[in-house]
Amino acid sequence: MIPNQHNAGAGSHQPAVFRMAVLDTDLDHILPSSVLPPFWAKLVVGSVAIVCFARSYDGDFVFDDSEAIVNNKDLQAETPLGDLWHHDFWGSRLSSNTSHKSYRPLTVLTFRINYYLSGGFHPVGFHMVNILLHSGISVLMVDVFSVLFGGLQYTSKGRRLHLAPRASLLAALLFAVHPVHTECVAGVVGRADLLCALFFLLSFLGYCKAFRESNKEGAHSSTFWVLLSIFLGAVAMLCKEQGITVLGLNAVFDILVIGKFNVLEIVQKVLHKDKSLENLGMLRNGGLLFRMTLLTSGGAGMLYVRWRIMGTGPPAFTEVDNPASFADSMLVRAINYNYYYSLNAWLLLCPWWLCFDWSMGCIPLIKSVSDWRVIALAALWFCLIGLICQALCSEDGHKRRILTLGLGFLVIPFLPASNLFFRVGFVVAERVLYLPSVGYCVLLTFGFGALSKHTKKKKLIAAVVLGILFINTLRCVKRSGEWRSEEQLFRSALSVCPLNAKVHYNIGKNLADKGNQTAAIRYYREAVRLNPKYVHAMNNLGNILKERNELQEAEELLSLAVQIQPDFAAAWMNLGIVQNSLKRFEAAEQSYWTAIKHRRKYPDCYYNLGRLYADLNRHVDALNAWRNATVLKPEHSLAWNNMIILLDNTGNLAQAEAVGREALELIPNDHSLMFSLANVLGKSQKYKESEALFLKAIKANPNAASYHGNLAVLYHRWGHLDLAKKHYEISLQLDPMASGTKENYGLLRRKLELMQKKDV
Repeated sequence: MIPNQHNAGAGSHQPAVFRMAVLDTDLDHILPSSVLPPFWAKLVVGSVAIVCFARSYDGDFVFDDSEAIVNNKDLQAETPLGDLWHHDFWGSRLSSNTSHKSYRPLTVLTFRINYYLSGGFHPVGFHMVNILLHSGISVLMVDVFSVLFGGLQYTSKGRRLHLAPRASLLAALLFAVHPVHTECVAGVVGRADLLCALFFLLSFLGYCKAFRESNKEGAHSSTFWVLLSIFLGAVAMLCKEQGITVLGLNAVFDILVIGKFNVLEIVQKVLHKDKSLENLGMLRNGGLLFRMTLLTSGGAGMLYVRWRIMGTGPPAFTEVDNPASFADSMLVRAINYNYYYSLNAWLLLCPWWLCFDWSMGCIPLIKSVSDWRVIALAALWFCLIGLICQALCSEDGHKRRILTLGLGFLVIPFLPASNLFFRVGFVVAERVLYLPSVGYCVLLTFGFGALSKHTKKKKLIAAVVLGILFINTLRCVKRSGEWRSEEQLFRSALSVCPLNAKVHYNIGKNLADKGNQTAAIRYYREAVRLNPKYVHAMNNLGNILKERNELQEAEELLSLAVQIQPDFAAAWMNLGIVQNSLKRFEAAEQSYWTAIKHRRKYPDCYYNLGRLYADLNRHVDALNAWRNATVLKPEHSLAWNNMIILLDNTGNLAQAEAVGREALELIPNDHSLMFSLANVLGKSQKYKESEALFLKAIKANPNAASYHGNLAVLYHRWGHLDLAKKHYEISLQLDPMASGTKENYGLLRRKLELMQKKDV
């Protein structure tokens, strides 16, 4: 199928190979020949990659890890494996309106394996896999860069020659220590990018094997490698959507490197209507056309299958996720998109200012061409156009190919994040630069080689390169430490994006989780100030104010939140709780039902609705609401407890006992349920069974004064007065202010005194 012309790199490209050797020699003063053998080069690169990110190995689950891993039921054995193919990355059904549409089942499968092997949500195992993946990818980059810098040459036995050892080693080191990779390596959800990159590179190297010189294997072998490359591209896409772009990169590599297609020459001939265009060998190369057909068909097939699984509806992003895409003016959108590209380029060039999130005011919109930031996008296109011109117009074929492949790796994997084809859910995301950084490393290494060739200050160039490697390594180590806990990660963002409302929100949430409500309120208020429509910050702030009994302001905040986002079910429920506390019962009931309308399966809301009905003495409605809560969430202990207590208080002891037994079957280790059922059994004079439950509850929670106090009451009724006295005293030691226990203890003491007098 593939004619011998595709092997031209082996026999007829000797001048190009000579130039490649000269380029590699230009880097001799930077990398000594002693570390150049492939095995040692890979060992050095892999070790350096581990050193850079080893500090994150014992970090927590942070930021998106909670949603994608800890709260994702797809990781647990109870969820059928088949569900992974119908759920998004976060565990939601793809058909759901709220689905993020991130279809990465193979990545979730690796999380599930991690969970199984670790015996639960133990982050060390998850982090170790990420670090080893990055190390393995960095090792693989030595081979990839060898192809990009040295071209394809094979021995008679079909073994590829390593023609640019210095350039490939330097580029691989630059890749291994790039700080922009920290989010992918130190954040567990970054595994999607790591796995995607791994199979992306394997697909590219597999495609390269299609051009291996071997008389024994022939065309069928070449076709096999092309098909294998397409399959690996599909695997990459199932790890992260970006993976499909490898097919485009393979096509560029085939046309420009293997087919020696000179774009500038073809354009000139087309413009001049040169008849020699008809004689171009590339256009008559049936092998190339066949491979392009395979790549195109493979890509179309992948997109069709993904479309059938995911559905036609795009993910629903909001203005705060990507404000530029919501701008009315096409000019404003175009300017801001290009500004985002320049920021991504700057993160590759100078990865010093890194942030876990770049949304919500972190990057204000450019609304006029007079904004000084327009200079950044002008500088970006000045550099890109210069590189493109060199890639197209240089008389040096080797230089053209290196620059073209560098730009290809830089641009093609970035296209899904560019907003050109569809709206994305972020402004800037460091994780999407993992693959484009390959192209950056190609261009940077080529630039160092060119500088070394045209300057006599070779030691200065060497010092700069080694300085970059050393500084980036230190930056990786420091940044990995910041990703070890949410507190460090969120606070590190304050200096980079002080205008980002989400940064302040996350710091506030972290403080609230630790019980520091006063500091949390300050950060939540700042988040709302920076983004007056930030409903989640309003909801959380309203919750804290509710707990501090500042009900009026809490109601105002929550009312504003549901006014801004009418389908915000959690805010409606919290508003109902506040209104209930303010004795505005009708409004509270309406708020609860509105929350349930927007989230039908909402057990906590049914629980709170039941509490409202209980306060209004609507006992049947309260029981129905709590029963709904337990149907939706069988482990809802509070709902079960309230049902038992209400039935107990209204004299329905038999029904209370039945509900209590049903609850304990579902939640057998819940001591509060044991306590409630024990009280019911005691009133029903089932003393022995009641005693057993009380003692079991006390064993589970020995410092609960009420448990000892009620067991004492049981013994008091049962006639075991010494045991009653013992547990009354324990209860009063734990809670000296319990008036009921004091009163019962006083009655018992008087009874004991009377008994002693009678005995005397």
